[in-house]
Amino acid sequence: MARSFEPLEIGVMFWAGRDPSGTLDELKQMGLRCGQLGLRGDLDLRCAGAWKAALSQADFSVYTVFAAFEGESYADVRTVECTVGFVPPETRQAREARMLRVSDFAAEIGAPSIATHVGCLPQDPIEIREMVRRICDYASAHRQTFALETGQESAEALLEFLHDVNRENLGINFDPANMILYGTGDPIEALGLLAENVLSVHCKDGEWPSKDQPGTLGEERPLGQGAVGIERFITELKRIGYTGPLAIEREGLNASQWPHDVRAAVRLLEQVIKA
Repeated sequence: MARSFEPLEIGVMFWAGRDPSGTLDELKQMGLRCGQLGLRGDLDLRCAGAWKAALSQADFSVYTVFAAFEGESYADVRTVECTVGFVPPETRQAREARMLRVSDFAAEIGAPSIATHVGCLPQDPIEIREMVRRICDYASAHRQTFALETGQESAEALLEFLHDVNRENLGINFDPANMILYGTGDPIEALGLLAENVLSVHCKDGEWPSKDQPGTLGEERPLGQGAVGIERFITELKRIGYTGPLAIEREGLNASQWPHDVRAAVRLLEQVIKA
């Protein structure tokens, strides 16, 4: 059974793949008791039972299950456009089916939300809109929300898409760093515009793409060392009335560096939340 969370409780975005009990023990040693669980595209989802048992034993809550897909690449903007999310037409059917299985996985472990990168939305995303509606309806039967990750389009384009889909259980997982990494807009301004659609958030940092290298992505940084302005971000979350968990996300690191950066992010967020 999902537990209640403290306002702005600090959590973490982490990935399944190795021993569930060992993974959760590591997170609890950092003082964390909640998080978002990522499922890579090649993961056998029959592991849901093992995760359910480990979560219960550890008294650890997963409130969002994130889906990634086989064949996705984040090498540069053009590659993202061609490979990520629901946009590539040749993979839509398989990825929709995978998303429904992820919803089943989330239901089995007791997670109330699923999420993914929808991809770089085209100008007339009719087929993608219908696909997202079907996933929302399936998730609704599990009493789940469906969160789209921000960053690959402007806040205005994302808001229009949400309105067009028109499903009560659809919202966003707001990642401020992604808007910087993709160069799609100021994250604090975007958060104000998208406020009523925010289901969950990532605490991640990064630098803007180089103006001298069009089509490249910005570079992720440890929390507090990039252009997001984590103090401004938390202040804006408080202003819009967000009280849910804060999921630290740190990508692209080796196994030994990741815990160091997550622990540092926990300490930083503890200071900023109290300020």
